[in-house]
Amino acid sequence: MKKLQILLVEDNEGDILLTTEALETMQIANEISVVKTGNEAIDYMTQSGDYTQIGLPDLVLLDINLPIKNGFEVLSAIRAHEKSKHIPVIILTTSSSISDQSVSNRLKANLFITKPSELNNYEQVVRMIEKFWMDFNRDRYLRNF
Repeated sequence: MKKLQILLVEDNEGDILLTTEALETMQIANEISVVKTGNEAIDYMTQSGDYTQIGLPDLVLLDINLPIKNGFEVLSAIRAHEKSKHIPVIILTTSSSISDQSVSNRLKANLFITKPSELNNYEQVVRMIEKFWMDFNRDRYLRNF
């Protein structure tokens, strides 16, 4: 069975560790790649720069607050690129701002999740991601019939 390819776009080492450890508990087999800047994420998703030979992920977990280009700029680039525009993007951020949620919706993020402040609540985040993935694929499968 093919593993779910996840791209985590996050610059904070602590959040990278927490998120990757939490994702390892998913019931869906997955592989995680990490990039730390907005520019790297755009290159990855457009298969340019250092990422010309890399396959596109099945799912992107994207922080808003990134160096160089922020998450909204990355999301805009993902949605503007023909090869990546269909890939689901989950905003995973410390922000709970309504305006950030609105911008995310306008730019066609699939889901907005505020990172938990408690370590043990990361399990809930993983369950949300799993539920999203299962629902997303069920809907895609049903649309084909």
